[in-house]
Amino acid sequence: MTDDEFVLAVRKHVAGRGLPGPVSAEEVAAFEQVVGHPMPELLKRLYLEVTNGGFGPWAVVSVTETDDWFSDCADITTAYRGFTDPDDVLPSGIVPLMDRGCAMWTLIDFRTADGQMWDWDPNLCCIRHAPAPIGQSLAHWLTDWLHGKAHEGPYPHRALAHSGCRTP
Repeated sequence: MTDDEFVLAVRKHVAGRGLPGPVSAEEVAAFEQVVGHPMPELLKRLYLEVTNGGFGPWAVVSVTETDDWFSDCADITTAYRGFTDPDDVLPSGIVPLMDRGCAMWTLIDFRTADGQMWDWDPNLCCIRHAPAPIGQSLAHWLTDWLHGKAHEGPYPHRALAHSGCRTP
């Protein structure tokens, strides 16, 4: 699918759900400044042309605070700052995108143009091994969602935690 086709498919998929309207280019740019990397183009288009959060298998977090919190965080900046404290192990530029509950998140890599997706699941081992790439781009991840194949719980394609991991 092209980005245009994804935008149309997501718009159709979320129609009638009462999601917030799109964000402005200035709001996206402000968040990009916080992260220090540009938002992957497809994600940017979804926020700018479809909705300020709420799409995806479990509702992607909004760029700006809305009346509809899609996670325990008011917006993506709050979520990102919660993951980038000095003690956290998340690489800079990896952004929390979707709260899956039970401390699990789906993350997106702003350092990659296609938005490589990551998993955050401290339940598998420990905080040090919580982040792991899942081997999907944003487009692939969205395709799974649009076709009803989104995964619940741990991602089956994520890199496994080290076998010698010990919970702190």
